Amino acid sequence: MNAIPSATPPAGPSRAPATPPAAPWEDLVTHALLGTDRRSPEPGTSGRAAPVALLDAAAVATVRRRAGLRPAAAARRPEPAPEDPRPPLPAAAARRLATLLADRSGGTAGARRGSSPDLTELLPQWLAVAGAHGYAAPPEALPALLDAARGRTDLRPAALAFAGPRALWLARLNPDWRFALRAAPGGGAALPGPEDAEAVHRLWREGLFAERVALLGMLRARTPALARDLLASTWPTERAEDRLMFLDSLRTGLSGQDEPFLEQSLADRSRNVRATAAELLSTLPDSALAARMAVRAAACVALDPMGGSPSIVVEAPLECDSGMERDGVVARPPAGRGERSWWLGQLVEAAPLGVWPGRLGGRGAREIVALPVADGWQDELHAAWCRAAVRQGDATWSRALLGSPSAPEAGGPGAVSLSERAKLLAALAPAERAEWVAGFIAAHGLSEAFQLLGVCAVPWAPPLGRAVVDALNIARDAGSYPWSFSGVMGLAERCLDPAETARLEALLAIPDEREDAAPGAGGYWAEAFQRLVTTLRLRAEMAAELAPAPPAPPARTPARAVPTPG
Repeated sequence: MNAIPSATPPAGPSRAPATPPAAPWEDLVTHALLGTDRRSPEPGTSGRAAPVALLDAAAVATVRRRAGLRPAAAARRPEPAPEDPRPPLPAAAARRLATLLADRSGGTAGARRGSSPDLTELLPQWLAVAGAHGYAAPPEALPALLDAARGRTDLRPAALAFAGPRALWLARLNPDWRFALRAAPGGGAALPGPEDAEAVHRLWREGLFAERVALLGMLRARTPALARDLLASTWPTERAEDRLMFLDSLRTGLSGQDEPFLEQSLADRSRNVRATAAELLSTLPDSALAARMAVRAAACVALDPMGGSPSIVVEAPLECDSGMERDGVVARPPAGRGERSWWLGQLVEAAPLGVWPGRLGGRGAREIVALPVADGWQDELHAAWCRAAVRQGDATWSRALLGSPSAPEAGGPGAVSLSERAKLLAALAPAERAEWVAGFIAAHGLSEAFQLLGVCAVPWAPPLGRAVVDALNIARDAGSYPWSFSGVMGLAERCLDPAETARLEALLAIPDEREDAAPGAGGYWAEAFQRLVTTLRLRAEMAAELAPAPPAPPARTPARAVPTPG
């Protein structure tokens, strides 16, 4: 057996003259990036021009990296991979997963996609469905699954959850997959349960930061009071950036029992910690901070006692006192923003929305939003109410601020941007959200609907799916090119219910082109609809492959002959 080549020749009296040491691979990469005109490679034995000498050095370094390793002492064998107790993936679904992982191209930017589905965009949906069924990933698919998650951060939560404990075992053996350990709670280590008090306190005192964050999150989801008490036990000694991260974990299971701790945090040395504590307290409508903000906001907004018809008058704060700052009001406004309007917006945003009916004549949210606001304060006041409705998750106020989807400005008086409308929609129930967006599309088309569609539940409800298909059909008949709606078409491929396939099949034929239509637009639309139909059929097949097998019928017990009396 030939000896493994060594990176350096063996010692001995007859050794040849030493050659200059090879440049490290990182230096060669630096030379290549900068260019040999700006940074020449180290002098070597090549004797050729700098660009060629750099390639010679890279070739030598490549051989050294591949074959020039000295035999090392045998390392300790790794522990066996843990068992994955989840049921195995059905055979058809396993083959589908292999196909999805093998297609990593994602298409070429700017190139026509043709009528073939984009498999890279179907992988997240496949992972979500497989995870919902509780299947275990096939062991042979784990390397490709980790590589896919490494290249796409949006895949990581679902991919790592589906990959299970064996993926973490693999990640400890390959530096390229270490991201999986960073993403896993506690770096993949097992966390003690709340019943093991000694282990919990030991990990909290001695664990790494990631382990402590994971422990606090796990306890907060299961025993919120224990997590809060654990945090309070070391709060004064924690670093400011750590206190901020720990405090954010209290969002899970937030309740009035957390108020005393959060009130103490309003006096924290860190401004960010104080702001987070104030935000959390403002989401508790019965907290003392919410009551203080309600008093301040109500002093600024009232009904006009002098006008003939009801209207709202606003008197913004004249100063930001120390009490306001302690309760989370930022005194210094952003560039281009007036101080008084800045302070007013923060007060109204943090005040409980339940304070306004009593302050404004017993009116409901819709009636309040419909009232005129004097002196040009309407946009500022309604925008603050929008933020308050989002923060407090108030569906009644969100509905009032959104207004009718068919309104001329395609939104309510407080919804000054599509992003704000999308946030308000998130407070509504999924069915109502889909119905509102369907009405918006029916009235205004698809040009501004992309951001609103992104907050709707998947698959889209039938009214929303029909509205999208009808709007695409109208856009096709208008003679424009389909790539003007590529974003919506991509969403439809991922979110449209496969049951809509029958309606789409009628759109596959190339229509007669109008005289004012873009040249060839009809053919491009037929191709886009064909891709959509093919993708929906593929999604239906994927769902069928992942569906659990029906339980086997119980075995029938053969009937026993009953003897007759002789």
